[in-house]
Amino acid sequence: MKISKLALTGALLLEHKAYSDERGYFAETYRQQQLDDAAGYSVRFIQDNEAVSQLGVLRGLHYQKPPFAQSKLVRVLQGAILDVIVDIRHGSPTFGQALATPLSADTLQQLFIPRGFAHGYLTLTSHALLQYKVDNYYSPADDCGLHYADPTLAISWPIQPSQLRLSAKDQQQPLLSALPVHFNITDKLYD
Repeated sequence: MKISKLALTGALLLEHKAYSDERGYFAETYRQQQLDDAAGYSVRFIQDNEAVSQLGVLRGLHYQKPPFAQSKLVRVLQGAILDVIVDIRHGSPTFGQALATPLSADTLQQLFIPRGFAHGYLTLTSHALLQYKVDNYYSPADDCGLHYADPTLAISWPIQPSQLRLSAKDQQQPLLSALPVHFNITDKLYD
């Protein structure tokens, strides 16, 4: 497995080698020690989630505030998405910056998203099946979001706004400038 640091501090791209033959392929998709070494701390995933979305569905940008903040390890099992993360850690050198990463079932790549980031994705194929690990449980009271079309983020979604399929909640999320300070770069976000 190859792990690369991305432009937003703490975000990682994991690339897996597939061993193929006429029967199919085998790939190791997760190794705890390698992720811990690359992240610089111990990540303890406690739950796996799965989501299916249709073409044009945009989910996000979501995050949970402390003490229920979550790191995620996102993988696409079928189809393709544009995965977007935004650093919302005040004091971070990359605060307020967005990063878009295409992920598909064909590439065998995963995106590690640390705590303190908003996360969302847009389905680019007829459907997409995602599997992702999280290191904290879902807390409805701590569920927050950031508006997907905030002009300060300058996210280039590759589908026309009229074709996006969003939840009512995601259409009403606040802009970055209106977000309360939930994360500070000096906060201890991990045990």
